Amino acid sequence: MIQSTKIEHPIRLVGFGPALSPQKIDTLVSTLSQYSKTALSVQHYQPLPDMAPAVVIGDLNQSQGLITPEFKLALAELAEGLDIELVVVQNPPTIEQPGVLLMDMDSTAIQIECIDEIAVLVGVGEAVAAVTRRAMAGELDFAESLINRVATLKGADESILEQVADNMPLMPGVETLINHLKSKGWVVGIASGGFTYFTDKLKKQLGLTATFANQLEIIDGKLTGKVLGDIVDAKSKAEAVEKMATEHGIRQCQTVAMGDGGNDLLMLGKAALGVAFHAKPLVRQQAQAAVSAGGLEQLLYLLLPKELPKALAK
Repeated sequence: MIQSTKIEHPIRLVGFGPALSPQKIDTLVSTLSQYSKTALSVQHYQPLPDMAPAVVIGDLNQSQGLITPEFKLALAELAEGLDIELVVVQNPPTIEQPGVLLMDMDSTAIQIECIDEIAVLVGVGEAVAAVTRRAMAGELDFAESLINRVATLKGADESILEQVADNMPLMPGVETLINHLKSKGWVVGIASGGFTYFTDKLKKQLGLTATFANQLEIIDGKLTGKVLGDIVDAKSKAEAVEKMATEHGIRQCQTVAMGDGGNDLLMLGKAALGVAFHAKPLVRQQAQAAVSAGGLEQLLYLLLPKELPKALAK
């Protein structure tokens, strides 16, 4: 039996996406009113001038202060029906104070899975990609699956890594997100089950504060099929959230993590706000918040300031 989650403070719902319109805002308010004993506040929030405004619906007090499974299901169905993102937030980290953002790399900060791209050039792409999909879906032990996948790369020339690194497509919005957060005193890092060869490049390219990743063993310009040192797995990624916050004197309530795979769940759970981004079903279900479409800059919609603009006219 699924138990309800106790909520001690009113929750707010943030709605955003290209399809958001005044008519859809009216539908949202009308539908959500049945879950609240009090009148709802409706406000807009535009984090950056070139981002479309979001709608923030507040003062949503449910009976006995509970978020029920039925309510969560209703929200998911409502968001799908209106073709918008609808995210529940309660006391989220705020953009007004310094914070930590720790992201996954593959399929989050960038649009590809680097190990799959290496495998294609080596000639074992299909087999490795199949294992990657299962590992990211939470069906396989990550460390074991990584060891097995890296073993298939034995003998590959180091130049293959350079080919992949030179063609890493950034996730849309990642530069906008990082630059804005840094301007507000945030520190941003990547924690990846991938490889330092790629995170090192991204650290320089994006101006990241820190990166955590696995190191491929390379001897005489060839991959040996082995990983050096301890593997950066789900536990390591979760520990990196606390490490970054501690090193930079940032409170835990100002930590955010984003990822898409099963090995990101511990990291998402460790942060004050864990966001599943373009994620696998298991991750979307278990994360505090989920963003299913659009660019990474949409995280800014969830880092609400303490005071929002005046309520929208009804």
